[in-house]
Amino acid sequence: MKTTVFSLMAAAAVTLTACNNETLVPYDIAQKPANIQVKGYSKPDSLQLRLNGEPVLINKKPYYAGNITADVQFVVDEGETDILTVNRKDDGKEIAKYVINYKNLEDFKTISFFNLPGLFLQAAVTKPTVNLGRTGFMFIFPNLGELSKNGLTEVRGVLRKANGDAVLDEKGKAVVFEKIGKTAFTDVQVFRNFTGSAVYLDLYKAGESTPYTTVELKNGVRYSMIVLQEKDEAGKVVVKGDINVADYL
Repeated sequence: MKTTVFSLMAAAAVTLTACNNETLVPYDIAQKPANIQVKGYSKPDSLQLRLNGEPVLINKKPYYAGNITADVQFVVDEGETDILTVNRKDDGKEIAKYVINYKNLEDFKTISFFNLPGLFLQAAVTKPTVNLGRTGFMFIFPNLGELSKNGLTEVRGVLRKANGDAVLDEKGKAVVFEKIGKTAFTDVQVFRNFTGSAVYLDLYKAGESTPYTTVELKNGVRYSMIVLQEKDEAGKVVVKGDINVADYL
């Protein structure tokens, strides 16, 4: 018997049942309960979650924007596959797809995403704690290598001032991000505010002592959750840090 139940917030539970030979005798198969916590954000687009093609209601609504939180509950049968997708309201386009089965269910306890114009992050986004008079930076690089074809999956980042001096944390050590990757934000690094409109992030490939590129960033912002992106400018691949996710939180 295939039984699917999904319930979100105040939405009523829905149960779909298939029977064999028009009887009420269930198939003798193994099952597991699924409880997937969805944590998302979308602006300005409204989105829709779909479980096996059926809309998932949140607070009795089929579309949602801003903060999106839900517990998606259903039953997974051994040997079968369930599909959870994220779709745009305007054109119905699927922008994320999660293929869930009996064996990989534990990999989907939490699904996180962040949707902005031209950007969809499948990553958890939590605003860090940064005290007044301090600046905090954290980074993610979701399209690393996609345009440059450099084969990199992570890079090392070092912050410096315009005069070339290293930015120092509160212990007097250089602010270094050892692994800036594609799927999760780095830990926040905090330093005292300093004058100057810009701060620079030198990016290094593994094992190299010379940066392969430098990204100019806005200085003096208390929370900086920067999305690094490879972009094509006049046929040349450059790295930009124009999007600060903290602006939307």
